[in-house]
Amino acid sequence: MTETRSSRITLPWVLLGAASIGFHLWLVFSGLVPNLVSRPLHMALALPWVFLAAFRSVEQGHHLATLNRVIGVAFFVLCLPACLWVAWQHERLSDQYGFLESRFQIAVACTLLLGALEMARRAIGWPLPVVALLALLYGLLGQHIPGEFGHPGTPLSSFLGTLTIAEGGLWGSLTGVSVSIVSIFVILGAVLNAGEAGQGFMNLATRAAGQLKGGAAKVSVLSSALFGSISGSASANVASTGTVTLPAMTKLGYPRALAGAVEAVASSGGQIMPPLMGAGAFVMVELTGIPYTAIMAAASIPALLYFLAVWFGINGFSRRFDLQPQSREQLPELKLVLITTGFFLVPFTTLLLGMFVLGKTPQYAACLAIGAATLLLLFNDRLKPGLRLFSRRMGSLCIQSGEQIATIASIILCASLIVGVLGITGLGVKLTSAILSLSGGHLVPALLLTALACLVLGMEVPTTAAYVICVSVAGPALTELDLPLLTTHLFVFWFALLSTITPPVCGAVYIAAGMVGENWLKVAGYAMALGLGLYLIPLAMISHPDMLKIASAPVAAILAALLVAAGLAAISHAITSERGVGFRLVIAAAGCLLLFF
Repeated sequence: MTETRSSRITLPWVLLGAASIGFHLWLVFSGLVPNLVSRPLHMALALPWVFLAAFRSVEQGHHLATLNRVIGVAFFVLCLPACLWVAWQHERLSDQYGFLESRFQIAVACTLLLGALEMARRAIGWPLPVVALLALLYGLLGQHIPGEFGHPGTPLSSFLGTLTIAEGGLWGSLTGVSVSIVSIFVILGAVLNAGEAGQGFMNLATRAAGQLKGGAAKVSVLSSALFGSISGSASANVASTGTVTLPAMTKLGYPRALAGAVEAVASSGGQIMPPLMGAGAFVMVELTGIPYTAIMAAASIPALLYFLAVWFGINGFSRRFDLQPQSREQLPELKLVLITTGFFLVPFTTLLLGMFVLGKTPQYAACLAIGAATLLLLFNDRLKPGLRLFSRRMGSLCIQSGEQIATIASIILCASLIVGVLGITGLGVKLTSAILSLSGGHLVPALLLTALACLVLGMEVPTTAAYVICVSVAGPALTELDLPLLTTHLFVFWFALLSTITPPVCGAVYIAAGMVGENWLKVAGYAMALGLGLYLIPLAMISHPDMLKIASAPVAAILAALLVAAGLAAISHAITSERGVGFRLVIAAAGCLLLFF
């Protein structure tokens, strides 16, 4: 059989994805690898996915500007040797303590900085690299700014060197999280997506909730909660589960705007759902020093309350629009549900056993789960094995892993530059002082200022990046006002997610609106009503701190959760009910009392 041009193009990308998977798994089992080796190689493996992606498809190439492709090749040709040089010279560079010794080293540093900015631009658009570029300009020119927000200045060789040959910028602790932990869980998610696990989520959700009032919407909530636990991306969640849930809702007569809103809100919850939390859980470990298991436990009740609030909203709209359940014929057969559920239950059980029974690190336990999930790729949803099926799934797994690891690396590397500049110049401390000054030393105004900053930063900036930047600036101010460290980070992380459903920039809403063919503003209106938990639960964390103590004080945590759930139910009823305004205001006020007093 003659090999097609597209297969010749695809095969190198499968091999490159396999190399990326192999490298990151090897790091888990290889012991201590110097940071100035593993982190530059992490960037090197991401480069082709970002800069040479135009060559992956023959058809796609016809529609891309030649200049864009040429620039991509130029960046790749320059940045790859720069990354490899840092890894090769790591021992020598460690002895320079962040000071560049020659023009050649300055050229390498500039290449790496420009490459990191362009990687982020190509991966996720302009906003994040623009913020990073402004931070770099501040670091270079901030000594000319008069007053409090100026800085004494840093020698060019020291400033660039700290960001590129030491662990204070590109190769800092955030990049370490991307290398050693996030990439492993991305691979786990890709393995699960390549097999029957995604369909298992959908089958289980449909069987559990399909015959309830508003059942198709509740299936979306359950499947998105399950799928989001491995996806960690609102957009990926909408695109994956939405292809099934949106047609099901519209066929049953759901208003298109409501159907799109249900999917957007449910999918956004994936980024706050343990164990992955859109990579945020692992970044939080690095920034706080709090164990991963403690963060996962603290985040679990708020995440469940979020989906419960969406459930309350669906109940209200089900009464308003008389939304009918799915018929028995539309439910998957029980045997199929049990079989496909096993495709995600076995790896998840392996992951939990590895962490909590064997006492292994999260990344080691994830490797065990990857092994279990990979074996399951041999079987279809009828448990029939097939080598051709396995081969096709492995190819999909390699490409998906390579792409997603590269995208996250692009985000983290760019965000690391911002954090590095904040540290070098002391700007983070000055901004913290400004927040404390504007809030008058009071917690509530400081929380509102932080929430506003998160909303602005979150516009077109991925949740994890917005969280890192915002917590670097506002986090110290909140902890100085006696807010516990973990509460501070969860508060900021939740509000960094606001822009997924809040206009004017609401990525999950745009995608869902496009899929159902409805005006995005209508979808956003319903989304904000259904997603009220996203706005209220972070504040409830402050007024009911016991809610985060499920590991240390389970009874108090459950009682606090019940109070918050009752408050969310009351406010949701006030929003979705068709009764008089006076009644709804009373109910909403009662809900606020339960939430905040």
